[in-house]
Amino acid sequence: MALAAVLAAAPAAPAAGSAPLPAVTPRAETPVLHDDEAGGNADADDPAIWRDAADPARSLVIATAKEGGLRVYDLDARPVQSIAAPPAEGPDDAPGRFNNVDLVHGLKLGTGRADLAVTSDRGHDRLRFHRIDRDRPGGPLTDVTDPAAPPVFSVNQAEINEQRTAYGLATWQDRSTGRSYALVSRRERTSVALLELIPNRAGKVTYRTVRTLDLPSTFRLPNGRSWTPCAEPGELPQVEGMVVDPATGTLYAGQEDVGIWRVPADLTGKPQLVERVREYGVPGTYDEETEECVPGPDPGFGGKRIASDVEGLTLVQERDGDGYVLASSQGDNTFAAYDREPGEHNEYEGGFRVTPAGGALDGSEECDGAAALNEPLGPEYPHGLLVVQDGHDAPGEGDRPSTNFKFVDLGKVMEALDD
Repeated sequence: MALAAVLAAAPAAPAAGSAPLPAVTPRAETPVLHDDEAGGNADADDPAIWRDAADPARSLVIATAKEGGLRVYDLDARPVQSIAAPPAEGPDDAPGRFNNVDLVHGLKLGTGRADLAVTSDRGHDRLRFHRIDRDRPGGPLTDVTDPAAPPVFSVNQAEINEQRTAYGLATWQDRSTGRSYALVSRRERTSVALLELIPNRAGKVTYRTVRTLDLPSTFRLPNGRSWTPCAEPGELPQVEGMVVDPATGTLYAGQEDVGIWRVPADLTGKPQLVERVREYGVPGTYDEETEECVPGPDPGFGGKRIASDVEGLTLVQERDGDGYVLASSQGDNTFAAYDREPGEHNEYEGGFRVTPAGGALDGSEECDGAAALNEPLGPEYPHGLLVVQDGHDAPGEGDRPSTNFKFVDLGKVMEALDD
């Protein structure tokens, strides 16, 4: 279903001369990944945090590494398991590429209830499922993907190879029915699909498409003109970062060059654009020689809090129902926090930066993915954990493309937002 943009009331601009955003520092970082042939084309992207209820100090961080597959880390950011992405179907086909990951808890399989890591395999246009068993010999993750699981958006291998495929991902369990779903966005398109997760008797998992929603690609500006974000010819403004608030069944979706949308997670309601990037409405011309967009004059219709791309949406839940939707403002290396209650219009509550802790432990730049869990996780993280991707892990890496994940004490983040 195609929809016109519905722009909710935008938060007021910050006062002139307002104080800089507070800084928090990481406590640990994962080993660096290298997105080159020598590094196995591994590129850190999106994390999820799995809590071991029996022993929270043995909880895990499960993260995507694109063509490098999946990585599993302990709370000291040490590697626990590495899972390769599936190979290409044929010599001329795209290889597996794990883009985003989220969790489903207590899914009823034929072999019993299980927690699952759900991953978007952009290379094959499919979802992949891994059962989580902390004490399994050989590693906590076991692939339980049904071999017959279909492509999410493509009709054949030729379309899959064009790579307008499964991209961003968020999971959702409908409390009224107990059914589990994945919401999946499409690369270089505005589509978001709702997929119901379906276990089979053999303990494997597949899915079916329930419905698809297309967000706008063109927007009517207050001056009466139409605006489409500048991109390479043929590309539309895609969504990647997504998260569902389980208390309200609300999906928050980051359309990278546009802003943050709010829509019922079953995709039956009308989306509202609750925050715009600063570059919203700025015309641009694509330069084929540099493969970059050259911006024109800013008409002043953008937001004040986040700079494109908006990425890495995650949720901080508090026991009293309060909490935040956190978003990575990739364009200025900051994070923005919004009230999670739609009744409060998801108003802006503050922001922060993840900055170097000294020595070789740097901060987070151009963050793609983020995950927060506001639960005690042993003595190291008694107030919870925030994991953020670092798109430029710099020390000692020379010119090699290097990325990793930073582990941040969520209690320090909450203190920064409360100041």
